[in-house]
Amino acid sequence: MSDTPQLLLVHHLRALKLPSFLREYDKLAQQCAAEGVDHPRYLLRLAELELIDREQRMVERRIKEARFPTVKNLDSFEFQAIPSLNKTLVLELARCEYVARRENVIAGRQQRHGKDPHCSRMGLAACQKGLSVGFITAAALVHELIEARDEKRLLRLQRQLGWLQAADYR
Repeated sequence: MSDTPQLLLVHHLRALKLPSFLREYDKLAQQCAAEGVDHPRYLLRLAELELIDREQRMVERRIKEARFPTVKNLDSFEFQAIPSLNKTLVLELARCEYVARRENVIAGRQQRHGKDPHCSRMGLAACQKGLSVGFITAAALVHELIEARDEKRLLRLQRQLGWLQAADYR
């Protein structure tokens, strides 16, 4: 009989999809009791833990859906290894302000290697800012477009990629 409230609480927290509440409520209750924290502050701490955990899971989901070849952030990038790379521009792009202005960014270099790691890092920054990102190389995109054309699903792919609202490509 004494386990009934505990079992109901676990059931309700699962039904409400509050995994951090479920995982942390007992430990945090003991900690708050020892510190003399009142009920509203206890609930506030639980809610904060849930929000932080939820945001982290959303970032992880965005990163997974983006399909980056590697997941590294700009903090680990050695800009001095590529002196021709405009560090200021890369850091500005990582702030993602061009998204709000509805501008496109096209990464192009004459060298065969080097674009993917930069784009992945900037895309990761966008995911961390709450934006959805899709990573695809130019070669893979061309291949996908050719396949879509051959299978007569090109318009559907264009809608999926959001190109119907894209800028004028000349």
